[in-house]
Amino acid sequence: MSKRIAAKHKIDRRLGVNLWGRAKSPINERNYAPGQHGSNKKKPTDYGMQLLAKQKLKGYYGNLTERQFRRIYQKASQMKGDTSQNIIGLLEKRLDAVVYRMKFAVTVFAARQLISHGHIMVNGRVVNIASYTVCEGDVIEVRPKSKANVAILEAVQSTERSLPFYIEVDASSVKGTFVSTPKLEDVPYPVTMEPNIVVEFYSR
Repeated sequence: MSKRIAAKHKIDRRLGVNLWGRAKSPINERNYAPGQHGSNKKKPTDYGMQLLAKQKLKGYYGNLTERQFRRIYQKASQMKGDTSQNIIGLLEKRLDAVVYRMKFAVTVFAARQLISHGHIMVNGRVVNIASYTVCEGDVIEVRPKSKANVAILEAVQSTERSLPFYIEVDASSVKGTFVSTPKLEDVPYPVTMEPNIVVEFYSR
């Protein structure tokens, strides 16, 4: 098992949820955090609930660092409109998230790896920065030399996830378009996300 996969499984167990809705998640068999061994859980404090909400969002998008996530919050708070919705929009516009949504990779971790290895193009140019912000109308595709990659082809053909409406994909050419910036209710999260509580965490 690679360190990346092991880390993903640890995130599920630590948070106590099947964060990505995957059949292989260890939480499906052991529905408790490491070290608890089925002991009774205490009622979380307000701070604990806020922290959990933040950790779920950070973990879902590839276990972002605290610095990365705080920057997203700060940018969202400076934008017009609802800060919690802005956070979701900014997270979904990350290139690694878009590549994951387009099903070019089976996990957001794998999507990040594809990008860092130079397999992904945005509007005809290779982009190797996972945090790159995609704009509405941008065309994302697997570069020609990588379109025969077995892992990519298997991901595209997987029926584990469906495509959200704010993304259009031509699976035959492994190319897609980021149509629009989604709101919280548009994103197909397998678990409940509470960005409003994340805002409360940072607003303390």
